[in-house]
Amino acid sequence: MNHPYLQEEHDIFRKSLRKFLEKEAYPYYEKWEKDRMIPRSFWTKMGEQGFLCPDIDEKYGGSEVDWGFAVVINEELERVGSGLIGVGLHNDIVVPYITAFGTEEQKSRWLPSCTTGKTITAIAMTEPGTGSDLANIKTTAKLEGDYYIVNGEKTFITNGIHADLVIVACKTDTNIRPKHKGVSLLVIERDHPGFSRGRKLDKVGLHCQDTAELIFEDCKVPKENLLGDEGKGFLYMMDKLQQERLVVAIAAQVASEEMLGMTIEYVRSREAFGRSISQFQNTQFKIAEMATEVEMGRAFLDQLIAEHMDDKNVVTKVSMAKWKLTETARSIATQCMQLHGGYGYMEEYKIARRYRDIPVASIYAGTNEIMKTIIAKKLGL
Repeated sequence: MNHPYLQEEHDIFRKSLRKFLEKEAYPYYEKWEKDRMIPRSFWTKMGEQGFLCPDIDEKYGGSEVDWGFAVVINEELERVGSGLIGVGLHNDIVVPYITAFGTEEQKSRWLPSCTTGKTITAIAMTEPGTGSDLANIKTTAKLEGDYYIVNGEKTFITNGIHADLVIVACKTDTNIRPKHKGVSLLVIERDHPGFSRGRKLDKVGLHCQDTAELIFEDCKVPKENLLGDEGKGFLYMMDKLQQERLVVAIAAQVASEEMLGMTIEYVRSREAFGRSISQFQNTQFKIAEMATEVEMGRAFLDQLIAEHMDDKNVVTKVSMAKWKLTETARSIATQCMQLHGGYGYMEEYKIARRYRDIPVASIYAGTNEIMKTIIAKKLGL
């Protein structure tokens, strides 16, 4: 598909990435699904080829390219499988917090290893009792001398098992009002005393993507690991959620395109009552409806990406895209499985995995109900 914001260099990059994935990802993806884990060796291979954090400054190991390269990476990883979403989280969600709000010392300390895959990152917002209501998180960080003492739990953390560096949302002031002014971001590293992993969570889908609970028990974190200013963590998260939700929308759109493509191929080859099931009017109408939704979704998404790359404020449109494209993908997954008949329910057919993987996209990065709340607010309702 010809995206208007991509140039020849992006196409060359895409071909290189596809060649890499055909060798290093596609042949092993089903094994990763069964193992419930993507090996760290895949991360280091991604880093060696320049596919991790390519947009950051060259002095930190990046290539200083535009965000169009990130779009290419996210699209091609999603084509392999939704379980690779952790790479997009590392590249386009966690690391940008460091590049935007980190000090020069912090950037020099952490970013180079993020580009090589030696350091895998995560961001910890959600807690067992707190999802979208980030102002009411319970994890606390109390400054004692040169260290913050962190106590609390986080859950549903993408890259939670592999993560060497976690940006943790915590309360540095539990008394201030409004409550969101007490939220700060601390960067907690693997070797900090008091930091441990809880369960590796067993999910309905995204089987190869490691998701875990994180536990902080009197975790001792140097005060130099405060990211940005104390008390501004909530504002930082609101600022970065625009790109996070755009990454989710991109993945949902690609998933829809993939599911539609595999289903068209299937209905052409499958016969019933002496002819291809693609010749039945019901099949044709279903395919026509889905193809129209996919085309309209792509047109809106491409415009949105271009505006985001131009640094425009597209919070409203991003919320629309995250909501609509994930809902569309979930609907398409259901319809495509139905068109596959009994075979669609078999693990050997990729539509079964897509059917499992796609529903969570309407939950993470802010539920679709929250997206509608944001849209309504921005429309002045």
